[in-house]
Amino acid sequence: MVETPRDALDRLAQARGTSLAALSRMLGRNIAYLQQYVRRGTPRDLPERDRRLLAAFFDVEEAVLGGPPRDAPALLRVPYLALAASAGPGAAVVGEEVRRYEPFAPETLRAAGVAAASASIIDVRGDSMAPDIRDGDRVLVDGSARAVPAGGDLFVIRVDDLLSLKRVRRRGATLVIESDNPAYPPIERAQRDVAVIGRARLLLRDL
Repeated sequence: MVETPRDALDRLAQARGTSLAALSRMLGRNIAYLQQYVRRGTPRDLPERDRRLLAAFFDVEEAVLGGPPRDAPALLRVPYLALAASAGPGAAVVGEEVRRYEPFAPETLRAAGVAAASASIIDVRGDSMAPDIRDGDRVLVDGSARAVPAGGDLFVIRVDDLLSLKRVRRRGATLVIESDNPAYPPIERAQRDVAVIGRARLLLRDL
């Protein structure tokens, strides 16, 4: 049976004769922090700082505690924004705070055609892009791709301060904004009235 990072931490603590509570204090965390990590799976993964400190304390490779192998390529950090693009009538924009950063292998971003500096992740809400894109999905957005081609593509747009994920194509000075769900009719807007946030490059879904 493969040892998980949680199992490894529990084993190392017992072998050293120290408690998870004491290790949590060493990290400057609540004393229940590592107990919850080991027993309940919260957080799902140890933050890099905590993992690095624990690996140094136990004199083990970070990979033992869930970090990348030493010879693995460095992962890129993509901001997961605390906002949602509506796949419905539209969601009010409340800000673009970073919820957390998600690790991506460089080859994953290259395959999607996105530079790390231009990438972000946002949630999808609503059913207007069903069945292929569902409520609760996430999309990787290329903020550098804002030119709408005549043939169209999938874009995150802002119209009247509402953020949406739609199929958008250009027709002269007009943008045609369409949903995949036939219950939502297409609309047309002048290009100057639509802020294109970026092209949706990759669908992210938890199975």
